[in-house]
Amino acid sequence: MRTRSIPLGDKNIAGHRIEQIRTGKGLKQKYIIEKMKIRGINLSVSTYSKIEGQVRLLCDYELAAIAEILDVPVAELLKD
Repeated sequence: MRTRSIPLGDKNIAGHRIEQIRTGKGLKQKYIIEKMKIRGINLSVSTYSKIEGQVRLLCDYELAAIAEILDVPVAELLKD
């Protein structure tokens, strides 16, 4: 995994927590993106990376899908 080259943004509060949980489970970004695609949500690698980097707004349906994929409650993604 590459070290983050830019600091976290302020567009969403869940991105960093999503990244922590995803990496803690040993999952790649591409895995999440493929699972999102199955749910009808098409995100590019770049767009998903921006979500985790908190430089892109996160839609409620995207947050719900990511929580389901990571098998955690939505509230878990919103913790500091």
